[in-house]
Parts: sequence; C-alpha cells; structure tokens
Amino acid sequence: MSRIDHINNPDAPEPNSVVPSTVAFVTDDEGRVLLIQRSDNGDWALPGGGHDLGERIADTAVRETREETGIDIEVTGIIGLYTDPGHLIEYGDGEVRQQFSIAFRGRPIGGQFATSAESVRVAWIAPEELDGLPINPSMRMRIAHGLQQLAEPYIG
Repeated sequence: MSRIDHINNPDAPEPNSVVPSTVAFVTDDEGRVLLIQRSDNGDWALPGGGHDLGERIADTAVRETREETGIDIEVTGIIGLYTDPGHLIEYGDGEVRQQFSIAFRGRPIGGQFATSAESVRVAWIAPEELDGLPINPSMRMRIAHGLQQLAEPYIG
C-alpha cells in the first residue's frame, strides 16, 4: 500500500483517523542507529507501527522492531510524543491518519537482520551518514532527539 507524508501541506486531504503508534530509536555499541528502508515510499525510518489491542504500548515498539528488522530490543526510555496535527499520513486505501507517535529508546538484545513486507532494507547507520539518506522531516526530528539524549521527553 502506498504512503504519502504531508507535513504542513495546505492541500493535504482531511484526516479521518488517528492511531497510537510507536517508533524505536535503537543504537548499537558503536552508536549507529537501527533504520529500515520502507517498502511503501522508499524513505529510511526508525522501525515502528500501530498499537494493537491487548498490548502495552512499549510492547508495540518491541514487536514492531522485531517484525520490521529481525532485531529483538529492550525498551529503556521515552524520547518523546509526536502529535503534530500538521503531519498527516495518506495511505492508498483512503485512510488519512493524523500523526500520534511515541518514540521509545531501546537497546538490542538479540536477533538477526530480516526484512519484512514493510522493510526492504535494514541497517545500522552511523549518525554522520544520516544526512545523505531520504528521511522525512518528522522522522528526522525523532532521530535527532534520540541522538541529542534530551533530559526530558519531547512533547509536540
């Protein structure tokens, strides 16, 4: 299914849903960030996705990371809450979702790289290599906040 991120786009369609979701900011011992290249738009992103009924929100980050990367993680903290109504995600099925995402900090505890229907590539990316990758501005902000190790979670 296709995906278009609209960020402060006055021509974006009106939202018709909001789904709590998570992303996981995970680094290895060398300080590289775990990223996926998305299958729906080709952008690089932190692994993550929608919250399922019956699970704790931190478990969403663990599950989505395992599903999209093959890597098992442990959640160690919260980086921020991202709820900008100017960021809309338009899907090919007609859903237009207002952003509602919690970015968790995590550490790898096992697993091996594996792609999924949502990820065509999985990689550890050094911070200095991030500028050369296609990453949407909202995701780039989450990554920057993770690298900055803010004293308090971002709320915005």
